[in-house]
Amino acid sequence: MLLSQLLKFSDSHTSFQPLKTPLRILCFLIFTCNLSQAQITYPIIKANFGVEADLRSNFFNGLVQSGNDDWFLFPGTPGAGQFVIDTTGAANLLANYASNPDSRKLPFYKNMRFPPYTVVNNRLLVDAYFVRDYHGDDSTIFASGSNKNGMSPGNWSCPVSQSIPDKNEILDVMIHVRKAGPNITDSMWLFGGISIENTTGNRYFDFELYQTDIFYDRATRKFNNYGPDAGHTRWQFDAAGNMLAPGDIILTAEYSSSALTMVEARIWIDRADLLINPVGFNWSGSFDGASSGSQYGYAGIQPETAGAFYTGLQSSNNTWAGPFSLILGDNSQLTNYAARQFMEFSVNMTKLGLDNAKIFGGDDCLMPFRRVIVKTRASTSFTAELKDFVAPFDFFIAPAAQIETATPMICDTGSLSNIYVTNPIPTSIYQWTTPNGRFVGPATGPSVFVDTPGVYIVTQYLQISCGAYATDTITVGRLPDCNVLANNLINFKGSYTNPAVRLEWKVLNNALARAFYIERSTDGTTFTTIGMESPRPGWEGEAIYNTTDDLSGLNTPFVYYRIRMIESGNVQLLSSVIKFGNSRTDNNPIRVLSNPVKDQLQLMIRAEHAAPGTLSLFDQSGKRVFTTTISLQKGISSFQFNCMTGLPEGLYQIVLATGNRISSARILHKN
Repeated sequence: MLLSQLLKFSDSHTSFQPLKTPLRILCFLIFTCNLSQAQITYPIIKANFGVEADLRSNFFNGLVQSGNDDWFLFPGTPGAGQFVIDTTGAANLLANYASNPDSRKLPFYKNMRFPPYTVVNNRLLVDAYFVRDYHGDDSTIFASGSNKNGMSPGNWSCPVSQSIPDKNEILDVMIHVRKAGPNITDSMWLFGGISIENTTGNRYFDFELYQTDIFYDRATRKFNNYGPDAGHTRWQFDAAGNMLAPGDIILTAEYSSSALTMVEARIWIDRADLLINPVGFNWSGSFDGASSGSQYGYAGIQPETAGAFYTGLQSSNNTWAGPFSLILGDNSQLTNYAARQFMEFSVNMTKLGLDNAKIFGGDDCLMPFRRVIVKTRASTSFTAELKDFVAPFDFFIAPAAQIETATPMICDTGSLSNIYVTNPIPTSIYQWTTPNGRFVGPATGPSVFVDTPGVYIVTQYLQISCGAYATDTITVGRLPDCNVLANNLINFKGSYTNPAVRLEWKVLNNALARAFYIERSTDGTTFTTIGMESPRPGWEGEAIYNTTDDLSGLNTPFVYYRIRMIESGNVQLLSSVIKFGNSRTDNNPIRVLSNPVKDQLQLMIRAEHAAPGTLSLFDQSGKRVFTTTISLQKGISSFQFNCMTGLPEGLYQIVLATGNRISSARILHKN
């Protein structure tokens, strides 16, 4: 009887592929009969993260209790539990919502508040993201018609503007990945959250996880950089079922008026691979591509072992909506969710066999996805018409090491240069090498000292067991007339303690010194004398000098210093240049969204008051390749510019000039 039922299922689902052996048929039937045990629909804590359709840490199942982590921290709630989303600027955002209601229509992104791969409360946090979708004039929606899962994103069509049913209108989405313990080998859990306009009836959505750098061009309303296998990236297997390379994943869910009714995981494969017995999971029997005969499509997978691996709930009435409030489609601002407005789920990726990259070649830190798209569907069918979407956003893109030095030019002897990582991650490991230079002291860590001109390279590892994640290179040049300098003025160095810089230098033959002029620059090119030190009278041999410069009245991101020494016979000698960041401007008002950037540059700019500004884009040679004027509002303003098209790949600098303040940010451009 069970076999006849299976054959009927196969006849009624044209996309169903026969299972390979009677044993696998039996496994499929056992899984189907026990599907209700695969998911949990009551409040639960997984990997110390609350899954109860509530956003509050130290709060679980309607009660304040210390210990569990969650998306945000409700003001005044005590406890050891941590929140994962960065809430910097929340107060300014809400103030801007109040003074400029039109700003509520704009999207924004927030990263995890901890560096990737940080251990918090004995759990290894991989990454987290919060995204607010467009409201009102929303071009991140699918055109009415045949847009479906299984199609190539290159064939999806999007209108300029169009209304969609409120049961499909996305408001906010959240995603977080963590390990159940402090080690890479611990089980990996993916947590997702979504708020939708409508709170009744069935709602259907997908979290689609991509391998490629897929992005949505809002100007052309087209998707770009999708995968090579019918618009996706396929998972690859050997004949024994071992996974050779990861591909795209989709997690699809259905919520009714009362509870979570279905969660399913699928992966993008070649149809022929359904005949392979995969290692790590089983095929569930579903397969859907762009059409019934497609070579590539999404195949359902299920764990090899029994037990719950999905959890999901929806919010009760008056659940706190987080520090960014909730903006509805009519532009109204609310503090709390209505009943069933926010839906939360979790997936045990380890149980599904998709947890880390040991199965892909040995790098424990390789994530099986890099970009995320969240979509809603018209009905429970996996191939139902697609409605709303949140444009692709980066996930687990840890800051790649960038290095600088305060002394880019030194002597062959008697000089020292400190090279440092400008954006260090506490959990990363930095290993330095050089083909022609020399280190003074250890060659590991975010900062090293060198005493020889040459090329210096840093390699960044996210964890000790990870492969190389990023590298950066810097060249320390050789100063001319080095023999004279090295024999007299040496060891020019400084330290910065907000708001002052302390400078120090050493003279080997003080009897030759006539004066020391301290010179400062804000651009590294034009220097101005800010003070003078007289040599100690009658002092022969070595002498050490120091001075302090107060930066409290200086509003610039960097300051540069050098010493001009006057010797007997009016001989003038210049020291090397040292550079410091001014912490009064360390809180950079410019935020580049979706970095690396392809064609469309998206910026969020924070301003203390309304003012005009000028934005300029410079390439690596210092050539200005784009400029425009903007109007800043008090608080946070969002801007988009189609200014990267046609530009070569590489690093660029965006510079904002407002009044007497200059701010900048780096941009990585990829075609």
